[in-house]
Amino acid sequence: MVLAIIASLVTLALPRYFHSVERGKEAVLLSDLSTMREALDRYNADLGHYPANLDDLVEKGYIRKVPPDPITESAATWLLLPHPDGVTPGIYDIRSGAEGKTLDGIEYQLL
Repeated sequence: MVLAIIASLVTLALPRYFHSVERGKEAVLLSDLSTMREALDRYNADLGHYPANLDDLVEKGYIRKVPPDPITESAATWLLLPHPDGVTPGIYDIRSGAEGKTLDGIEYQLL
């Protein structure tokens, strides 16, 4: 009887746990994107051009290190976007390279 109650509680708790883990990863992703976008803008404002790669942000002290994408768990999967004018060189924006959608139904690559 006790095992049946424990099994029932676990059945109810596990989905909530995994849901909260995903929410946490999404929150970290949004925070990291915001931090790196701010660093890109500050870099451009200070130096007059966008960085050629993310390591330039680290070398110049705008961020301490390139964070891993919390969804893919890799710093190599970031999507680096050029300026929309097609002429200005460097990294203008950054997005997650993860496949799939958030719990809210938004594609990771559109965040």
